[in-house]
Amino acid sequence: MTSPIAELPVTGYLDRLSRRPGERFRAMVSARDGGPVRARLLRVISGDPNPDGPGLRFEDLSHRFDITFDGERQAIHAGSHAVVPRAPHRAEGPCSWSALIWFAASPGAATIMAEHEAGAAISLALDADGVVATVTGAGGAVRLATGGAPAPRRWHRLWLSADPASGRVVVGMQPFEGGAATKAAGIVAGLRLPTGGGRVTIAADGATPAGAHFTGKIEAPSLHAAFHEAWPQPDLPLDARDPTLVAGWDFARDIPTQRILDIGPQGCDGHLVNVPTRAMVGARWSGREMCWRHAPEDYGAIQFNADDLADCGWRTSFTFGVPADLRSGAYALHLACAGGEDWLPLYVLPPRGTTTAPVAFLASTFTYQAYANHARGNADEAYRARVTEWGAYPHNADDYPVYGRSTYNRHPDRSGIAFSSRLRPILTMRPGYLTFNDARGSGLRHYPADTHLLAWLEAKRIAFDVITDEDLHEEGAALLAPYRVVMTGSHPEYHTLQTLDALQAYTRGRGRLMYLGGNGFYWRIAVTQTLPGMLELRRAEGGIRAWAAEPGEYWHQTDGAHGGLWRRNRRPPQMLAGVGFSGQGLFEGTHYRLLPAARDPRHAWVFEGVEGETFGGYGLSGGGAAGFELDRADAALGTPEGTAILARSEDPPASFVTVPEELLSHVNTVTGEPAAALKRAEIVMFDTPGGGSVFATGSITWCGSLWQDGAFQGPVSRIMENVLRRFAAP
Repeated sequence: MTSPIAELPVTGYLDRLSRRPGERFRAMVSARDGGPVRARLLRVISGDPNPDGPGLRFEDLSHRFDITFDGERQAIHAGSHAVVPRAPHRAEGPCSWSALIWFAASPGAATIMAEHEAGAAISLALDADGVVATVTGAGGAVRLATGGAPAPRRWHRLWLSADPASGRVVVGMQPFEGGAATKAAGIVAGLRLPTGGGRVTIAADGATPAGAHFTGKIEAPSLHAAFHEAWPQPDLPLDARDPTLVAGWDFARDIPTQRILDIGPQGCDGHLVNVPTRAMVGARWSGREMCWRHAPEDYGAIQFNADDLADCGWRTSFTFGVPADLRSGAYALHLACAGGEDWLPLYVLPPRGTTTAPVAFLASTFTYQAYANHARGNADEAYRARVTEWGAYPHNADDYPVYGRSTYNRHPDRSGIAFSSRLRPILTMRPGYLTFNDARGSGLRHYPADTHLLAWLEAKRIAFDVITDEDLHEEGAALLAPYRVVMTGSHPEYHTLQTLDALQAYTRGRGRLMYLGGNGFYWRIAVTQTLPGMLELRRAEGGIRAWAAEPGEYWHQTDGAHGGLWRRNRRPPQMLAGVGFSGQGLFEGTHYRLLPAARDPRHAWVFEGVEGETFGGYGLSGGGAAGFELDRADAALGTPEGTAILARSEDPPASFVTVPEELLSHVNTVTGEPAAALKRAEIVMFDTPGGGSVFATGSITWCGSLWQDGAFQGPVSRIMENVLRRFAAP
């Protein structure tokens, strides 16, 4: 008996993470046990539950929005597959179904192709008995199996042939590159085949909802008006001129879309469900081109995955219209039912065409989405005890695979997850979510960690607007232009070409950027209007990676651009922010030491009120302002001429390493320095020719050190306030 799927008592997601006054959010909510659900508005001030920190702090705005509605359980149907809603029509007679397949690990019981109509069905599948055919006979379903399975990591031709006149059925497989075929045959009394009155499903069974999902690659699925005891040629390509071809879906066509095109005479095109991965090397990949746009015929495979999840597709439970006078900021819709509670974070921008403050916080929503529901496997007994003791967010992503995983996790076959959706519950994007059981601090990352900055702004009474990565991608530099200062959060890691270009244009003008994190502007991602709510990532060619894309699969399917590090795309972070990723360790930190440039009269104002030569050896993130992931300056990578390096971290903890892209060999680095010397964070400042300025701290844990000894105070807080107030001045 299978265990019940773990679901939260109540949870949900929004149609978008940010809107402006006068616009309306749609909320999709699932209440596991049904019953009334209350939704009310909160302003999020601090998302850190640490009793030694600012605590979880909200402003109750239930007087602005407070409703109760009838909750319902809304199911999630994961697993990517293809559906051809109109199966090709053909006369009664012999028919064959075939496809090329490749998998890295046994997919278990999985369907390759299925066709269903009233009174007749076929299935070509894999299970413990090998390649399996299921057909309809006089007595119901009849099953034949080869008794042997295809070998992993090798392409195979699978086929099912059936002849109603004789009742003969053959199911088989043959290695694509040649070798003996394995098959099983039999006679089925009263054999009845579909003739086009239903639909075809690829990579899943024909049930509603679909099941028996396949994890692996499929290429060139097809139907032929012919019977084959043995497939004529295992590597025979699809050919529209083949007189036996009834339908053939060429996955090398329309790669950026969610359509699959039939080159057969009836044009029975289909669509993809749950966004499987395209632009994958196929059985005929020649290696002559590494980009699918230059040789699409080499990229005729789609990687389907049993755990792919795009839009949950839930019904709208309620809507929230943003009041015209609601200030820009971070908010959440608090959900509560008899069984529990949850929060749906959202951001409110200022009214279109206006600003309400000279300072903007750029929320790293693309990064929050890339890490969405990251299952780390670290929710041990001590972690859970801390969650309970602190009253932190009570749910850990490890326990709820039903809501999908992150781009830091892997599919069942160990391939990397290349897509992430925000149209699903994202547990890691919740106030109070603990990522680590941090021995020296709070253990926050991403969304809750960035509330350290928001709470500091609140405490210092510094007015600010909020904008997001997605807004910046859509609206470009015009969104930033009215602001004197734009501040990042702790980890603005994932960016599109549009967001980088907008930030670069802003700083090259009169804009002032405060980059307050580490490992920022690192990975290139793609988003597209044809897949709202999705981002694509290919972890290509270097970098610290949770998984590595296979050779030949480095180019995004959605925009056709080369994926991987921005550094490998000739846009190192140093070009924008002056510093870029150099060292990483466990979630712990150290201090900075001032350098001579800090005492230069041109920059001494930054450190006004800071005593001593070192600072930052404390904080709510790993116990130090320079921690976890560190960035350094490098003129060869684009750090602008005239950049002042004001301070540098020292004494990195023993867990720290130099990141791979800094190493040429076991003894040589890109700079010629010892590898150990590159495990450093640097605080830099520079002016741009257009009158802009950049201040960068080079560390993910910097904002955690805005808090010291029970308040937002101390050297890091003072430095921040000095810079922000100077930058924000007219």
